[in-house]
Amino acid sequence: MAPDQSLLLQQCREHNPKAQMQLYRQYAEGMFHVAIRYVDRPADAEDIVQESFIKAFDRLHQFEGQVSFGAWLKRIVVNRSLDWIRSRREVVNEWEENEVIDLDQTNDWEVDSTVSLERVEEAIKRLPEKYREVVLLYLVEGYDHEEISEIIKISPSNSRARLARGRQKLKKMLEKSHYGTGS
Repeated sequence: MAPDQSLLLQQCREHNPKAQMQLYRQYAEGMFHVAIRYVDRPADAEDIVQESFIKAFDRLHQFEGQVSFGAWLKRIVVNRSLDWIRSRREVVNEWEENEVIDLDQTNDWEVDSTVSLERVEEAIKRLPEKYREVVLLYLVEGYDHEEISEIIKISPSNSRARLARGRQKLKKMLEKSHYGTGS
């Protein structure tokens, strides 16, 4: 960790408002981009970021520096985003839960190169929340199924199944718009 960053974090631990504001300015925009991937409305993402910073400042004494401060804060933002999703969870029909998915078939699907990132992001946002959270954690945030299972309290096999279902739903959404390819 850079000496300036270390000093800034120490000042934040001492509840120095100027240091806290400086740290907020340094990370707020990036954390907003993390949160907006999980929620639809910018105002909700801003709330999540604010709440995450409050939590980070309250728990700064727990930050041990094993990872960068940004990575530690990002984990707080992701967890707070998932809490927000859980508090507004969509009801999924029973038949969707019991639908059999061929995991091998869904893993080899790729997005047509003509699809814009914005189109894929829009499609991800339209996924049912329980699929969206796994898709985001796995594909966007880079967590593996073991980590996802710990974060959202499901089994690793359930994480794999939700990812497969989420990918399948994404494929259907993009194909309906004539943007997807695959078998």
